[in-house]
Order: sequence, then structure tokens, then C-alpha cells
Amino acid sequence: MKKTTVSEPSTSRKRPRDEDSEPGSEPEPVPGNSIDHSGSLSLEENFSFSDTMVALQIMRAQFPHIEKVSVQPFVLQSQLYSSIKDRTQVDRELESLRRDRVLRIFKLNTGQDDHAVMFMDDYLNQIEHVVKRMEVKTQDGLMVFEWFKTHVIHSKLDASIGHQELCSLLSLGGKVKEEHISLLINAGIVIRQLIDQNMYWFAIPNIGSVLKGLSQGRKEVLSFLNRRKYKEMMLAPLEKKCLRFSPLDMRFHLRDLIGSGHLKTVQTPSGLVVRVAKD
Repeated sequence: MKKTTVSEPSTSRKRPRDEDSEPGSEPEPVPGNSIDHSGSLSLEENFSFSDTMVALQIMRAQFPHIEKVSVQPFVLQSQLYSSIKDRTQVDRELESLRRDRVLRIFKLNTGQDDHAVMFMDDYLNQIEHVVKRMEVKTQDGLMVFEWFKTHVIHSKLDASIGHQELCSLLSLGGKVKEEHISLLINAGIVIRQLIDQNMYWFAIPNIGSVLKGLSQGRKEVLSFLNRRKYKEMMLAPLEKKCLRFSPLDMRFHLRDLIGSGHLKTVQTPSGLVVRVAKD
């Protein structure tokens, strides 16, 4: 069989060859979540779900281990669309979970319609990790992170917040200075919007290199399939390919590209086929 240009997997940790799971360690289970075995299942074995929460839990368990980057598992909204037929159901259930403070939804800079979903506990852990890293550099103004966790996160559930509202909520913890806002920006917890400097996006800290890989991985997968004769491939062998330019695994990218409409799946007697969607 002709060798493809997609490189073979290379990891720093040796794993048994008969193990079906993707390279890397499994993330810790969500508190109260009993679904901890799904990371070893192939994409074809758990491609579709009837419930958004179940889909989120399984995709979280399957989030790839990323070397040298400390980021808690997140799920793309497009990935949920690939696995649940009714998009309105996904939007409705996500909104309910957001209002119940089970998760947060973040606008990403990788595309106009790109949104990441992260469980609240994971988000708080991500902030805690960044705060500990900043404590090494400075002790000044670090109380703002506690104010943010106590007074902002659970009060403001939207994807964005205005400067005045942010300062008002933070002031419930203490006297707010511009340096406090700068600390939040430098930590990657909020990002100033380009079109309105008085508005901020809430953000997942320490995710920049992963988002770069997301964009590059999308291009790599589409380029790989477009070079094939019929611009398609069986899902099972495709899922096992390793990407050169993305720290995220093929399964992560396939769910994303199928949900966003760039790829589509076709059921055949031999299994699912992934095909480039025509414009």
C-alpha cells in the first residue's frame, strides 16, 4: 500500500501495540461522572449520542494528552453537532447546562463560529494553574484572581463582558485598579475585543498553542483527504493517522470537521466512510 504523507505516530512514552486508545494519558474524570472507559473506544464505536451531557463527558474523557502544554479538556461545539443530529437540541441543552453553571462556553479566535465548551470545574482548575505560575513572577495584585473566581465567574455567564461591569463585579472583592485588569489580560483569562476596546471575551488561559494547532490540523486533514483519488477514506484507518502540525489527535479533528460541515460521513457495508463535502 502506498505510504501517505501523514506521519506515523511518535510519542515519548511507549505503549502496548494492541492498545486501541490514542497516545497520551487519560484526563481525570469529571466529578460524579462514571463514564471513564470511553477513551479506549474508537470514533466509529461511539460516533453518535442522543444526549449532550453524555457526549460532553465522553469527548472530555477522549481529550488528547498534549505534551508540554497544561490545558484542561475542552470540547468544540462543532464536535457536538457531529455527534447529535438535532443541533437545536444541542443548543438548548448547552444553554441549560450553562445556566446551571455546569460548564462555560468560550468564543474562539480560530473561526467566526468556533466555540469551546469546558466544564466549570476544569475551567477553575485551569485558572488555578495559571495563578500558581504567575505567583512565581509577582505577588502584587494577585488577589484579583480570587475576586474573579468569587464574584465574576458565577455571576456573568455570557461569553463576553464590558469593562465597567467587570470592574463593578471585581469591586465586590476590593478596590479595583487598572493593573488588576492588566493581570487578568496577561494571564489570558480575558481578551480585549478588537472591535470594541471596552469589551472583553472570557478566555481559556494557556490555550494559544493548542488553538494554533487546531487551525493547522484542520488544514492538514482536509489537504490529506483532498489529495486522495475520491477525496474519501474509511473512518477506522483514518482515525489512526497521526498529524504533523497539530497536538490534537485525528479523532478530535474529525469530529470538528464533520460537525462544521467540511467533511461528511457515509455508511457503507464495510463501515463509515469520511468524505470531503462539496462546496
